[in-house]
Amino acid sequence: MLDSPATQYTQTADGVNIAFQTLGDGPDVVFIPWIFNHVEALWDDYEVASFRHRLASFSRLIVLDQRGSGLSDPVPLNDLPALEMFVEDVRAVLEAVESERAVIVGWNDGGLIALLLAAIYPERVVGLVLIDAFARITHAEDGYLGLADRVTMVEGTEALTAVWGTGEAVTVWAPSRLDDMSFKERLGRIERMSMSPGAVRSVMQMINADLDTRAILETIQAPTLVLEHESPWLEPLAELDEIPNGGSQRTGRLGLYLANHIVGARYFDLGQGDLLYWGSDADRILDEIEEFVTGERPTIIGDRSLATVLFTDIVDSTRQASELGDRRWTDLLLAHHERSLRQIDRFHGRLVKNTGDGILATFDGPARAVRCASAIRDALVGLGLQVRAGLHTGEIEMNVDGIGGIAVHIAARVEAVARTGEVLVSRTVVDLVAGSGLDFEDRGEHDLKGVPGSWRLFSVAG
Repeated sequence: MLDSPATQYTQTADGVNIAFQTLGDGPDVVFIPWIFNHVEALWDDYEVASFRHRLASFSRLIVLDQRGSGLSDPVPLNDLPALEMFVEDVRAVLEAVESERAVIVGWNDGGLIALLLAAIYPERVVGLVLIDAFARITHAEDGYLGLADRVTMVEGTEALTAVWGTGEAVTVWAPSRLDDMSFKERLGRIERMSMSPGAVRSVMQMINADLDTRAILETIQAPTLVLEHESPWLEPLAELDEIPNGGSQRTGRLGLYLANHIVGARYFDLGQGDLLYWGSDADRILDEIEEFVTGERPTIIGDRSLATVLFTDIVDSTRQASELGDRRWTDLLLAHHERSLRQIDRFHGRLVKNTGDGILATFDGPARAVRCASAIRDALVGLGLQVRAGLHTGEIEMNVDGIGGIAVHIAARVEAVARTGEVLVSRTVVDLVAGSGLDFEDRGEHDLKGVPGSWRLFSVAG
Protein backbone atom coordinates (compact mmCIF):
# COMPACT_ATOMS: atom_id res chain seq x y z
CA MET A 1 0.00 0.00 0.00
CA LEU A 2 1.26 3.47 -0.85
CA ASP A 3 1.35 5.86 2.07
CA SER A 4 -1.99 7.62 1.93
CA PRO A 5 -2.80 11.14 3.15
CA ALA A 6 -4.53 11.54 6.48
CA THR A 7 -8.29 11.11 6.52
CA GLN A 8 -10.22 14.07 7.90
CA TYR A 9 -13.88 14.68 8.68
CA THR A 10 -16.20 17.58 8.18
CA GLN A 11 -19.86 17.89 9.07
CA THR A 12 -22.68 18.92 6.76
CA ALA A 13 -25.48 21.29 7.72
CA ASP A 14 -27.73 18.31 8.50
CA GLY A 15 -25.12 16.77 10.83
CA VAL A 16 -23.65 14.06 8.59
CA ASN A 17 -19.90 13.39 8.97
CA ILE A 18 -18.09 13.22 5.64
CA ALA A 19 -14.63 11.63 5.32
CA PHE A 20 -12.15 13.21 2.92
CA GLN A 21 -8.47 13.44 1.99
CA THR A 22 -6.31 15.90 0.07
CA LEU A 23 -3.08 15.23 -1.79
CA GLY A 24 -0.84 17.32 -4.01
CA ASP A 25 -0.34 21.00 -4.72
CA GLY A 26 -1.98 22.80 -7.63
CA PRO A 27 -5.43 23.63 -8.98
CA ASP A 28 -8.14 21.97 -6.89
CA VAL A 29 -9.65 18.81 -8.40
CA VAL A 30 -12.50 16.95 -6.69
CA PHE A 31 -12.98 13.34 -7.78
CA ILE A 32 -16.46 11.81 -7.29
CA PRO A 33 -17.01 8.10 -8.08
CA TRP A 34 -19.93 7.59 -5.62
CA ILE A 35 -20.62 3.85 -5.14
CA PHE A 36 -17.02 2.74 -5.80
CA ASN A 37 -15.13 4.58 -3.10
CA HIS A 38 -13.35 4.35 0.23
CA VAL A 39 -10.86 7.15 0.81
CA GLU A 40 -8.43 4.92 2.72
CA ALA A 41 -8.94 1.36 1.48
CA LEU A 42 -8.52 2.24 -2.19
CA TRP A 43 -4.90 3.19 -1.52
CA ASP A 44 -4.35 -0.55 -1.01
CA ASP A 45 -5.01 -1.14 -4.71
CA TYR A 46 -1.88 -0.22 -6.64
CA GLU A 47 -3.76 0.72 -9.83
CA VAL A 48 -6.21 3.04 -8.06
CA ALA A 49 -3.33 4.47 -6.02
CA SER A 50 -1.38 5.10 -9.22
CA PHE A 51 -4.40 6.87 -10.74
CA ARG A 52 -4.80 9.09 -7.67
CA HIS A 53 -1.11 9.94 -7.54
CA ARG A 54 -1.10 10.91 -11.21
CA LEU A 55 -4.08 13.22 -10.59
CA ALA A 56 -2.29 14.74 -7.60
CA SER A 57 0.86 15.32 -9.67
CA PHE A 58 -0.80 18.31 -11.37
CA SER A 59 -3.47 19.30 -8.82
CA ARG A 60 -4.52 19.41 -5.22
CA LEU A 61 -6.62 16.25 -5.35
CA ILE A 62 -9.66 16.14 -3.07
CA VAL A 63 -11.36 12.77 -2.56
CA LEU A 64 -14.30 12.07 -0.30
CA ASP A 65 -16.72 9.35 0.70
CA GLN A 66 -20.30 10.40 0.03
CA ARG A 67 -22.73 9.80 2.87
CA GLY A 68 -23.53 6.11 3.04
CA SER A 69 -20.21 5.00 1.54
CA GLY A 70 -16.72 4.25 2.82
CA LEU A 71 -15.83 6.01 6.06
CA SER A 72 -18.62 8.59 5.98
CA ASP A 73 -21.77 8.29 8.09
CA PRO A 74 -24.31 5.67 6.95
CA VAL A 75 -27.79 6.63 5.76
CA PRO A 76 -31.12 4.79 6.06
CA LEU A 77 -31.25 2.27 3.22
CA ASN A 78 -35.01 2.63 2.76
CA ASP A 79 -35.02 6.42 2.80
CA LEU A 80 -32.10 7.87 0.85
CA PRO A 81 -31.83 11.67 0.83
CA ALA A 82 -32.41 13.64 -2.35
CA LEU A 83 -29.53 14.05 -4.78
CA GLU A 84 -29.08 17.62 -3.53
CA MET A 85 -27.87 16.31 -0.17
CA PHE A 86 -25.04 14.41 -1.86
CA VAL A 87 -24.11 17.70 -3.52
CA GLU A 88 -24.01 19.29 -0.05
CA ASP A 89 -21.49 16.64 1.01
CA VAL A 90 -19.09 17.93 -1.64
CA ARG A 91 -19.78 21.57 -0.77
CA ALA A 92 -19.04 20.87 2.90
CA VAL A 93 -15.68 19.37 1.97
CA LEU A 94 -14.86 22.33 -0.28
CA GLU A 95 -15.55 24.62 2.66
CA ALA A 96 -13.41 22.48 4.98
CA VAL A 97 -10.38 22.62 2.68
CA GLU A 98 -10.97 26.32 1.91
CA SER A 99 -11.39 25.67 -1.80
CA GLU A 100 -13.07 28.56 -3.55
CA ARG A 101 -13.16 27.02 -7.01
CA ALA A 102 -12.40 23.52 -8.25
CA VAL A 103 -12.54 21.24 -11.24
CA ILE A 104 -15.18 18.61 -10.49
CA VAL A 105 -14.58 15.14 -11.95
CA GLY A 106 -17.59 12.80 -11.91
CA TRP A 107 -17.22 9.16 -12.91
CA ASN A 108 -20.28 7.08 -13.81
CA ASP A 109 -23.04 7.68 -11.21
CA GLY A 110 -20.81 10.29 -9.56
CA GLY A 111 -21.50 12.36 -12.67
CA LEU A 112 -25.03 13.00 -11.40
CA ILE A 113 -23.62 14.75 -8.33
CA ALA A 114 -21.07 16.63 -10.43
CA LEU A 115 -23.75 17.89 -12.82
CA LEU A 116 -26.03 19.14 -10.05
CA LEU A 117 -23.13 20.74 -8.19
CA ALA A 118 -22.13 22.66 -11.32
CA ALA A 119 -25.72 23.87 -11.76
CA ILE A 120 -26.39 24.86 -8.13
CA TYR A 121 -22.97 26.34 -7.32
CA PRO A 122 -21.57 27.67 -10.62
CA GLU A 123 -19.29 30.05 -8.74
CA ARG A 124 -17.52 27.05 -7.13
CA VAL A 125 -16.95 25.05 -10.33
CA VAL A 126 -14.10 26.17 -12.59
CA GLY A 127 -14.46 23.11 -14.83
CA LEU A 128 -16.40 19.87 -15.16
CA VAL A 129 -15.09 16.48 -16.30
CA LEU A 130 -17.56 13.64 -16.86
CA ILE A 131 -16.28 10.09 -17.38
CA ASP A 132 -18.78 7.47 -18.61
CA ALA A 133 -21.46 9.59 -16.95
CA PHE A 134 -25.13 10.21 -17.67
CA ALA A 135 -27.92 12.68 -16.94
CA ARG A 136 -30.50 9.89 -16.80
CA ILE A 137 -29.87 6.16 -17.02
CA THR A 138 -33.30 4.81 -18.10
CA HIS A 139 -35.38 5.42 -21.22
CA ALA A 140 -37.90 8.28 -21.07
CA GLU A 141 -41.26 8.71 -22.73
CA ASP A 142 -40.04 11.79 -24.61
CA GLY A 143 -37.74 9.68 -26.75
CA TYR A 144 -34.59 9.79 -24.65
CA LEU A 145 -32.72 6.50 -24.88
CA GLY A 146 -30.93 5.40 -21.74
CA LEU A 147 -29.23 2.05 -21.28
CA ALA A 148 -32.55 0.23 -20.90
CA ASP A 149 -36.09 0.58 -19.64
CA ARG A 150 -36.68 0.84 -15.92
CA VAL A 151 -37.73 -2.80 -15.49
CA THR A 152 -34.55 -4.04 -17.17
CA MET A 153 -32.38 -1.73 -15.09
CA VAL A 154 -34.04 -2.97 -11.89
CA GLU A 155 -33.26 -6.52 -12.95
CA GLY A 156 -29.69 -5.46 -13.62
CA THR A 157 -29.48 -3.91 -10.16
CA GLU A 158 -30.59 -7.17 -8.56
CA ALA A 159 -28.02 -9.06 -10.58
CA LEU A 160 -25.30 -6.62 -9.50
CA THR A 161 -26.17 -6.74 -5.80
CA ALA A 162 -26.33 -10.55 -5.91
CA VAL A 163 -22.62 -10.70 -6.81
CA TRP A 164 -21.50 -7.48 -5.08
CA GLY A 165 -18.27 -8.02 -3.20
CA THR A 166 -17.14 -10.99 -5.28
CA GLY A 167 -15.60 -9.18 -8.24
CA GLU A 168 -17.84 -11.13 -10.63
CA ALA A 169 -19.07 -7.81 -12.03
CA VAL A 170 -15.72 -7.63 -13.85
CA THR A 171 -17.71 -9.11 -16.75
CA VAL A 172 -19.40 -5.74 -17.25
CA TRP A 173 -16.92 -3.29 -15.74
CA ALA A 174 -13.63 -4.63 -17.13
CA PRO A 175 -14.07 -7.48 -19.63
CA SER A 176 -10.43 -7.26 -20.70
CA ARG A 177 -9.45 -8.46 -17.21
CA LEU A 178 -11.73 -11.52 -17.10
CA ASP A 179 -8.79 -13.90 -16.82
CA ASP A 180 -6.91 -11.76 -14.30
CA MET A 181 -7.77 -13.35 -10.96
CA SER A 182 -5.78 -10.75 -9.03
CA PHE A 183 -7.78 -7.94 -10.61
CA LYS A 184 -11.06 -9.72 -9.94
CA GLU A 185 -10.23 -10.21 -6.26
CA ARG A 186 -9.12 -6.61 -5.91
CA LEU A 187 -12.34 -5.42 -7.54
CA GLY A 188 -14.32 -7.51 -5.07
CA ARG A 189 -12.48 -5.91 -2.16
CA ILE A 190 -13.11 -2.43 -3.52
CA GLU A 191 -16.80 -3.28 -3.76
CA ARG A 192 -16.95 -4.60 -0.19
CA MET A 193 -15.11 -1.63 1.27
CA SER A 194 -17.16 0.94 -0.65
CA MET A 195 -20.73 -0.08 0.15
CA SER A 196 -22.78 -3.00 1.39
CA PRO A 197 -25.02 -4.81 -1.12
CA GLY A 198 -28.05 -3.20 0.51
CA ALA A 199 -26.59 0.27 0.13
CA VAL A 200 -25.76 -0.39 -3.52
CA ARG A 201 -29.32 -1.58 -4.12
CA SER A 202 -30.73 1.58 -2.54
CA VAL A 203 -28.48 3.91 -4.55
CA MET A 204 -29.19 2.06 -7.80
CA GLN A 205 -32.93 2.06 -7.11
CA MET A 206 -32.68 5.81 -6.62
CA ILE A 207 -30.87 6.18 -9.96
CA ASN A 208 -33.19 3.79 -11.80
CA ALA A 209 -36.31 5.49 -10.46
CA ASP A 210 -36.36 8.05 -13.25
CA LEU A 211 -33.68 10.22 -11.61
CA ASP A 212 -33.24 12.85 -14.30
CA THR A 213 -30.83 15.80 -14.46
CA ARG A 214 -31.38 16.61 -18.15
CA ALA A 215 -33.27 19.81 -17.39
CA ILE A 216 -30.22 21.43 -15.78
CA LEU A 217 -27.71 20.68 -18.53
CA GLU A 218 -28.23 23.90 -20.48
CA THR A 219 -27.77 25.94 -17.28
CA ILE A 220 -24.24 24.66 -16.71
CA GLN A 221 -21.72 27.43 -17.34
CA ALA A 222 -18.44 25.69 -16.53
CA PRO A 223 -16.15 24.47 -19.34
CA THR A 224 -16.94 20.77 -19.67
CA LEU A 225 -15.05 17.72 -20.92
CA VAL A 226 -16.99 14.51 -21.56
CA LEU A 227 -15.05 11.23 -21.86
CA GLU A 228 -17.00 8.15 -22.89
CA HIS A 229 -16.40 4.51 -23.76
CA GLU A 230 -18.42 2.68 -26.32
CA SER A 231 -19.04 -0.58 -24.51
CA PRO A 232 -20.44 -3.51 -26.48
CA TRP A 233 -21.23 -5.20 -23.16
CA LEU A 234 -23.78 -2.47 -22.36
CA GLU A 235 -25.23 -2.03 -25.85
CA PRO A 236 -27.55 -5.10 -25.64
CA LEU A 237 -29.25 -3.49 -22.63
CA ALA A 238 -30.05 -0.45 -24.71
CA GLU A 239 -31.69 -2.01 -27.75
CA LEU A 240 -35.26 -1.02 -28.60
CA ASP A 241 -37.54 -2.36 -31.32
CA GLU A 242 -38.57 1.21 -32.11
CA ILE A 243 -37.24 4.60 -31.14
CA PRO A 244 -40.00 6.34 -29.13
CA ASN A 245 -41.45 9.48 -30.69
CA GLY A 246 -38.99 9.40 -33.53
CA GLY A 247 -35.97 10.18 -31.34
CA SER A 248 -32.61 9.96 -33.06
CA GLN A 249 -30.21 9.69 -30.12
CA ARG A 250 -27.70 6.90 -30.54
CA THR A 251 -28.57 4.10 -28.16
CA GLY A 252 -26.32 3.83 -25.13
CA ARG A 253 -24.17 6.91 -25.84
CA LEU A 254 -25.25 8.80 -22.76
CA GLY A 255 -22.09 10.89 -22.64
CA LEU A 256 -22.69 12.13 -26.15
CA TYR A 257 -26.10 13.36 -25.02
CA LEU A 258 -24.40 15.29 -22.20
CA ALA A 259 -21.94 16.90 -24.59
CA ASN A 260 -24.71 17.88 -26.99
CA HIS A 261 -26.73 19.61 -24.25
CA ILE A 262 -24.02 21.39 -22.23
CA VAL A 263 -23.00 24.60 -23.92
CA GLY A 264 -19.46 24.45 -25.26
CA ALA A 265 -18.78 20.93 -23.95
CA ARG A 266 -15.97 18.99 -25.59
CA TYR A 267 -16.56 15.29 -26.29
CA PHE A 268 -13.80 12.67 -26.39
CA ASP A 269 -14.71 9.19 -27.59
CA LEU A 270 -12.56 6.62 -25.78
CA GLY A 271 -13.74 3.85 -28.10
CA GLN A 272 -14.36 0.37 -26.78
CA GLY A 273 -12.76 -0.41 -23.46
CA ASP A 274 -13.17 -1.16 -19.78
CA LEU A 275 -15.54 1.06 -17.82
CA LEU A 276 -13.46 1.42 -14.63
CA TYR A 277 -11.54 4.68 -14.41
CA TRP A 278 -8.46 2.85 -13.14
CA GLY A 279 -8.71 0.22 -15.90
CA SER A 280 -7.09 -0.20 -19.30
CA ASP A 281 -7.64 3.42 -20.39
CA ALA A 282 -6.44 5.11 -17.20
CA ASP A 283 -3.50 6.87 -18.88
CA ARG A 284 -5.65 8.21 -21.73
CA ILE A 285 -8.23 9.51 -19.27
CA LEU A 286 -5.54 11.13 -17.13
CA ASP A 287 -3.89 12.72 -20.16
CA GLU A 288 -7.17 14.38 -21.12
CA ILE A 289 -7.86 15.55 -17.57
CA GLU A 290 -4.35 16.95 -17.16
CA GLU A 291 -4.63 18.96 -20.36
CA PHE A 292 -8.09 20.18 -19.34
CA VAL A 293 -6.89 21.28 -15.89
CA THR A 294 -3.47 22.68 -16.76
CA GLY A 295 -3.86 23.65 -20.41
CA GLU A 296 -0.81 21.58 -21.28
CA ARG A 297 -0.60 18.16 -22.89
CA PRO A 298 1.47 15.84 -20.62
CA THR A 299 2.97 13.76 -23.43
CA ILE A 300 2.59 13.61 -27.19
CA ILE A 301 2.16 10.24 -28.87
CA GLY A 302 5.43 9.48 -30.60
CA ASP A 303 7.41 11.96 -28.47
CA ARG A 304 10.87 10.80 -27.55
CA SER A 305 12.69 11.50 -24.31
CA LEU A 306 15.68 10.30 -22.33
CA ALA A 307 14.78 7.92 -19.49
CA THR A 308 16.16 5.08 -17.41
CA VAL A 309 14.14 1.93 -18.01
CA LEU A 310 13.74 -0.69 -15.28
CA PHE A 311 12.50 -4.26 -15.74
CA THR A 312 12.07 -6.70 -12.86
CA ASP A 313 11.07 -10.34 -12.95
CA ILE A 314 10.23 -12.92 -10.27
CA VAL A 315 12.71 -15.79 -10.41
CA ASP A 316 11.21 -19.28 -10.85
CA SER A 317 7.66 -17.92 -10.89
CA THR A 318 6.15 -20.85 -12.83
CA ARG A 319 7.23 -23.37 -10.19
CA GLN A 320 6.02 -21.21 -7.32
CA ALA A 321 2.65 -20.63 -8.97
CA SER A 322 2.22 -24.35 -9.43
CA GLU A 323 3.13 -25.14 -5.82
CA LEU A 324 0.99 -22.40 -4.26
CA GLY A 325 -2.13 -22.74 -6.38
CA ASP A 326 -4.03 -19.97 -8.15
CA ARG A 327 -5.52 -18.27 -5.08
CA ARG A 328 -2.34 -18.00 -3.01
CA TRP A 329 -0.24 -17.09 -6.03
CA THR A 330 -2.69 -14.32 -6.95
CA ASP A 331 -2.46 -12.93 -3.42
CA LEU A 332 1.32 -13.06 -3.58
CA LEU A 333 1.39 -11.27 -6.94
CA LEU A 334 -0.88 -8.56 -5.56
CA ALA A 335 1.49 -8.01 -2.61
CA HIS A 336 4.42 -7.98 -5.07
CA HIS A 337 2.78 -5.30 -7.22
CA GLU A 338 1.86 -3.14 -4.24
CA ARG A 339 5.34 -3.26 -2.72
CA SER A 340 6.94 -2.55 -6.08
CA LEU A 341 4.68 0.44 -6.70
CA ARG A 342 5.45 1.81 -3.25
CA GLN A 343 9.17 1.86 -4.06
CA ILE A 344 8.59 3.32 -7.54
CA ASP A 345 6.58 6.11 -5.95
CA ARG A 346 9.22 6.60 -3.25
CA PHE A 347 11.95 7.12 -5.87
CA HIS A 348 9.73 9.30 -8.09
CA GLY A 349 9.47 6.84 -10.93
CA ARG A 350 6.55 6.03 -13.25
CA LEU A 351 5.00 2.59 -13.44
CA VAL A 352 4.39 1.83 -17.11
CA LYS A 353 2.78 -1.56 -16.59
CA ASN A 354 2.88 -4.83 -14.71
CA THR A 355 4.37 -7.58 -16.83
CA GLY A 356 2.64 -10.51 -15.14
CA ASP A 357 5.36 -11.47 -12.69
CA GLY A 358 7.34 -8.26 -12.83
CA ILE A 359 7.14 -4.56 -13.57
CA LEU A 360 8.25 -2.05 -16.19
CA ALA A 361 8.98 1.46 -14.94
CA THR A 362 10.81 4.59 -16.06
CA PHE A 363 12.80 7.24 -14.18
CA ASP A 364 14.15 10.69 -14.98
CA GLY A 365 17.28 10.01 -12.93
CA PRO A 366 19.39 6.83 -13.35
CA ALA A 367 20.69 6.84 -9.75
CA ARG A 368 17.13 6.86 -8.39
CA ALA A 369 16.25 4.06 -10.78
CA VAL A 370 19.12 1.90 -9.53
CA ARG A 371 18.26 2.55 -5.90
CA CYS A 372 14.62 1.78 -6.61
CA ALA A 373 15.53 -1.57 -8.20
CA SER A 374 17.55 -2.50 -5.11
CA ALA A 375 14.73 -1.38 -2.82
CA ILE A 376 12.17 -3.48 -4.73
CA ARG A 377 14.43 -6.51 -4.46
CA ASP A 378 14.87 -6.01 -0.71
CA ALA A 379 11.17 -5.28 -0.10
CA LEU A 380 10.15 -8.56 -1.71
CA VAL A 381 12.43 -10.73 0.41
CA GLY A 382 9.85 -10.65 3.19
CA LEU A 383 7.32 -12.22 0.81
CA GLY A 384 9.68 -15.08 0.03
CA LEU A 385 10.19 -13.76 -3.51
CA GLN A 386 13.47 -13.38 -5.31
CA VAL A 387 13.68 -11.07 -8.28
CA ARG A 388 16.22 -9.95 -10.81
CA ALA A 389 16.34 -6.49 -12.35
CA GLY A 390 17.80 -4.90 -15.45
CA LEU A 391 18.32 -1.22 -16.27
CA HIS A 392 19.42 0.84 -19.24
CA THR A 393 19.30 4.56 -20.03
CA GLY A 394 18.42 5.77 -23.49
CA GLU A 395 15.79 7.40 -25.64
CA ILE A 396 12.28 6.00 -25.30
CA GLU A 397 9.21 6.69 -27.38
CA MET A 398 5.81 7.30 -25.82
CA ASN A 399 3.11 5.36 -27.66
CA VAL A 400 -0.42 4.05 -27.13
CA ASP A 401 0.93 0.88 -25.49
CA GLY A 402 3.13 2.73 -23.03
CA ILE A 403 6.76 3.07 -24.16
CA GLY A 404 8.87 1.69 -26.96
CA GLY A 405 12.26 2.02 -28.60
CA ILE A 406 15.62 0.27 -28.53
CA ALA A 407 16.32 1.42 -24.95
CA VAL A 408 13.32 -0.56 -23.71
CA HIS A 409 14.47 -3.62 -25.62
CA ILE A 410 18.00 -3.33 -24.20
CA ALA A 411 16.74 -3.02 -20.60
CA ALA A 412 14.62 -6.15 -21.09
CA ARG A 413 17.62 -8.08 -22.40
CA VAL A 414 19.83 -6.89 -19.53
CA GLU A 415 17.21 -8.12 -17.04
CA ALA A 416 17.14 -11.51 -18.78
CA VAL A 417 20.90 -11.91 -18.17
CA ALA A 418 20.70 -10.95 -14.49
CA ARG A 419 21.17 -13.60 -11.81
CA THR A 420 18.80 -14.29 -8.94
CA GLY A 421 18.67 -11.26 -6.63
CA GLU A 422 20.89 -9.21 -8.92
CA VAL A 423 20.41 -5.65 -10.14
CA LEU A 424 22.23 -5.54 -13.48
CA VAL A 425 22.85 -2.35 -15.46
CA SER A 426 24.40 -1.30 -18.75
CA ARG A 427 27.65 0.65 -19.07
CA THR A 428 25.56 3.71 -19.94
CA VAL A 429 23.94 3.69 -16.52
CA VAL A 430 27.29 3.29 -14.73
CA ASP A 431 28.77 6.26 -16.59
CA LEU A 432 25.76 8.47 -15.82
CA VAL A 433 25.74 7.80 -12.05
CA ALA A 434 29.43 8.51 -11.48
CA GLY A 435 29.82 10.32 -8.16
CA SER A 436 26.48 9.13 -6.82
CA GLY A 437 28.00 6.78 -4.26
CA LEU A 438 26.76 3.65 -6.02
CA ASP A 439 29.26 0.81 -6.43
CA PHE A 440 29.30 -1.74 -9.25
CA GLU A 441 31.02 -5.01 -10.08
CA ASP A 442 32.06 -5.69 -13.66
CA ARG A 443 30.17 -8.66 -15.14
CA GLY A 444 32.01 -8.62 -18.45
CA GLU A 445 30.88 -8.50 -22.07
CA HIS A 446 27.56 -9.99 -23.13
CA ASP A 447 25.71 -10.53 -26.38
CA LEU A 448 22.15 -9.36 -25.89
CA LYS A 449 19.60 -11.15 -28.03
CA GLY A 450 18.37 -8.92 -30.84
CA VAL A 451 20.75 -6.09 -29.92
CA PRO A 452 23.79 -5.42 -32.15
CA GLY A 453 27.29 -5.53 -30.71
CA SER A 454 28.72 -6.64 -27.40
CA TRP A 455 27.54 -5.02 -24.17
CA ARG A 456 29.52 -4.63 -20.94
CA LEU A 457 27.24 -5.10 -17.94
CA PHE A 458 27.68 -4.28 -14.27
CA SER A 459 26.08 -5.64 -11.10
CA VAL A 460 25.11 -3.24 -8.33
CA ALA A 461 27.30 -4.02 -5.33
CA GLY A 462 25.83 -4.41 -1.88
